[in-house]
Amino acid sequence: MSRIAAVAPVLPDYSYTQAEITAELAPLISAAPGKRAVLERMHAASGIGRRHTALPLERYRELGTFRETNDLFISCATDLAERALRTALAESGLEPPDVDFVMFTSVTGISAPSVDALLVQRLGLRADVKRLPSFGLGCVGGAAGLARVNDYLAGHPGEVGVLLSVELCSLTLQRDDETMANFVATGLFGDGAAAVVLVGDDRGEPGIRVVDTRSSFYPDSTEVIGWNVGGSGFEIVLTAGVADVIDRHFPAEVAAFLGDHGMTVQDVATWVAHPGGPRVLEAFERSLGVDRSEFAASWASLDKVGNLSSSAVLHVLADTIESGASGPGLLFALGPGVSAEFVLLELP
Repeated sequence: MSRIAAVAPVLPDYSYTQAEITAELAPLISAAPGKRAVLERMHAASGIGRRHTALPLERYRELGTFRETNDLFISCATDLAERALRTALAESGLEPPDVDFVMFTSVTGISAPSVDALLVQRLGLRADVKRLPSFGLGCVGGAAGLARVNDYLAGHPGEVGVLLSVELCSLTLQRDDETMANFVATGLFGDGAAAVVLVGDDRGEPGIRVVDTRSSFYPDSTEVIGWNVGGSGFEIVLTAGVADVIDRHFPAEVAAFLGDHGMTVQDVATWVAHPGGPRVLEAFERSLGVDRSEFAASWASLDKVGNLSSSAVLHVLADTIESGASGPGLLFALGPGVSAEFVLLELP
């Protein structure tokens, strides 16, 4: 399989309390005092204390067309991705020319050439580096990215693979959208990025061992999470059905995956759960029969930076490593489809 040599979470420079963000965005979303009061209550109940944004908060009053906001995404995402990858490579003792494979994931902007391509000359990656940009995985992209880079390294055990995730959720802001989904999304999602360096087994380097991975696609759930893409850009699709999907599928799914390795839920020493929001984390805990304290890192990340979509679970992983956690760990996330990804880890 492979080993995780370094995880580098990064955030934009602009940081605001949840109350500051709500005060700025509420007038842009609704002019009706009653609906703004609902939005404010929902933001306050999000479990989030602070979030980071790609732009200064006052700039969101002036956001223009989809093309203009997407151009901002390309510029800001490339800068964040460069910071993340330079940091991760330095922490792993590697240089850009050492990288053989790059997977890039995002669901909050589009670019061709993709952001990973824009980094090749900028970072000094080799001209023959293999790249795989991905769009559409959403919140599951961080976990899925780890699994796919691991898949690559299983076939190339002497090589170095990198996962890059950048999500600038603030740039998808929809003005005058008074739907409950938009009320929730504007109070939940933050901006951030992460880079993960993985090395193949033949390199003999230390790190967190990726033991196994599992992918799941749940039928009849395509309308639960996602985007509607229109003239104004990305319009959020987010329903209460997320918790129902978790309750219905996760207990058997996790039991089967762990059972393949002679384990049960009680054998998992470290949980790295995607901090999708309070209801999502509570559904994970309820369905798995796990105490809230076991997901402390995910709750803390939600409070500190919000839901960073595909980058979120990678920020939780970085915090988990920094805490000194050890033993068997299960990392997982949920995204559009609805789909789920599970990564079984052995933390040294």
